[in-house]
Amino acid sequence: MSKKVTPYKDSSLSKKEQVTLMFDRIAAKYNGLNRVLSLGLDKGWRKKLVGRVKNQGAVDVLDVATGTGDVAIALSKIPHLKIDAVDLSTQMLAVQAKELTKLNLSDRIKLQVADAENLPFTSQFDAVTVAFGVRNFSHLEKGLSEMHRVLRKDGCLYILETSRPKTFPMRQAHYVMSRILIPAMGKLVADDKGAYAYLGESVAQFPDGKAMCNKLLKIGFSKVDHKPLSGGVVSLYIAQK
Repeated sequence: MSKKVTPYKDSSLSKKEQVTLMFDRIAAKYNGLNRVLSLGLDKGWRKKLVGRVKNQGAVDVLDVATGTGDVAIALSKIPHLKIDAVDLSTQMLAVQAKELTKLNLSDRIKLQVADAENLPFTSQFDAVTVAFGVRNFSHLEKGLSEMHRVLRKDGCLYILETSRPKTFPMRQAHYVMSRILIPAMGKLVADDKGAYAYLGESVAQFPDGKAMCNKLLKIGFSKVDHKPLSGGVVSLYIAQK
């Protein structure tokens, strides 16, 4: 990022502590608000990611920054897949745990509180997934390196992340959404304007497209590609170890 973006600008807490606090605060309303803000497109984006994991033939998968579990739950539709899911926000994990119980998936998805920049695993996963989480890392390169480390040889990292459309009118519409509508709706629905202002601002400061691909190559991935989705408002990055 060109500058450090944090949820609560007057706070003395570190970015990691602020982000954890932010997600703890908005956990209960996170899913519903995101459905509205994505216009329901988020389900299709996750389907693209899950399709890639399925086609890879992965057996052991780690979902990083799992949050309330949208990706982990979608991954559970792949038969015989073993899923570990980690997040620093205990409240987000609590929301996911309730949903897993409701869906009878508690035995399929193993939840754990863990830092993406210090993962408690060896090189044991065929695939690592992370959706809308990497731009919240305090140190992006460290988080990417950790996800690279826990992959087996030839394993793949799949990153679903917001990006900046390059063409009219998507570019202009995206600016209005991220800088005006998201903060306003966050204040109205989640009563945390700072959180959703941060989520919008962090998109503008995050390296996307070729810049993100170059970072993944620098980390040590051998093959990297990215697929813009929905006019470029989101990108799916695929990186092979």
